[in-house]
Amino acid sequence: MYKLACILLDMRCNTIQLKVENLSLHHTPTPNITRAYLLGALHDSSEAKYTFRLCQKNLNYIELCAQGIKNLGFKCWVYKEGKDRDLYIAEFSKRVLYNFSINTPIEKIDYIRGYFDSEGGIPRNFNSRYYIYFAQKNKEDLLALRSYLIDLRISCGNIHNPSKLVDPNYFRFYILRESWEKFGNLIGSYHPVKSIFVRKKI
Repeated sequence: MYKLACILLDMRCNTIQLKVENLSLHHTPTPNITRAYLLGALHDSSEAKYTFRLCQKNLNYIELCAQGIKNLGFKCWVYKEGKDRDLYIAEFSKRVLYNFSINTPIEKIDYIRGYFDSEGGIPRNFNSRYYIYFAQKNKEDLLALRSYLIDLRISCGNIHNPSKLVDPNYFRFYILRESWEKFGNLIGSYHPVKSIFVRKKI
């Protein structure tokens, strides 16, 4: 029964990957920002009583997210935080994600993509050694993310603490080399800068 479930999941993931490739996901001018994507992206955010605040230095990315939120039928405010900081905010109502949870393979893919675009690590220099990793202080949150990737048959390294002396509560894991191409094709990126370097290995 377990073997059959794994075969069915593999078939489903392959179908999703083909759809992604046929739609030229990484080159689409208007990415489909879903609730699952926003839930992942909120790992680089703050919140007020009634709103979430997505924070990034890249204005184009913030505007992309804001348009996606508006496409979902909600208002979103974009503004720069402070006079001397290169930090842009997309602020929107918590009602956008009210009672939402990750359930389907497509939602897992969107969630991972949002997580990567907000918190994932990738070298931004074509001459640098290539890597893809995720880092977070919340280890349980990182364990859930890693389990989604494994469900999608993307190979991951172990979660580890890079330096207990520097920060004992900081954890990360890498996407293994054999899954770089699959990560690029299946997960990819909507981020204006990261998407360029993700495509390097496709």
